[in-house]
Amino acid sequence: MIRIEQLFISPGHNFFGHYGQSAGEHPIMAVEQLECVAGHGLRGDRFFDYKENYKGQITFFSMETLESLRRELNLPAATPQATRRNVFVRGADLNSLIGATFEIQATRFEGVEESRPCCWMNTALGLGAEVWLRGRAGLRCRILTDGMLRRDG
Repeated sequence: MIRIEQLFISPGHNFFGHYGQSAGEHPIMAVEQLECVAGHGLRGDRFFDYKENYKGQITFFSMETLESLRRELNLPAATPQATRRNVFVRGADLNSLIGATFEIQATRFEGVEESRPCCWMNTALGLGAEVWLRGRAGLRCRILTDGMLRRDG
């Protein structure tokens, strides 16, 4: 069973579209719930209505992966929000959801592709994070039905 541990949104882009420039300074905010709007994204997030049928309307990341990164790269201060992903889950093999339709808390999603790490991961999380995260940097999805996601417990 997939368990939601943390939820985040950001009103603006800090890294996306900033290659060769300095990072932006938009906050990433922890929230208790996210409003998922089918075909549009997360209300209040930087990718809401970004473009029609956008494949990254919501992003998922595994807490187990973050814990392994901290341990294996000796980056104990690496935080979930530094990844700029929206939903941190436990108990999910996210790569197995690529190409699949799945449901969490009565909201349906389509797993589209891996959320690939970029060079900013080394700045945001720590040296070596970009390479280490290849193949395990999260899941980009389309939102298929309206719904609310809330932290479990």
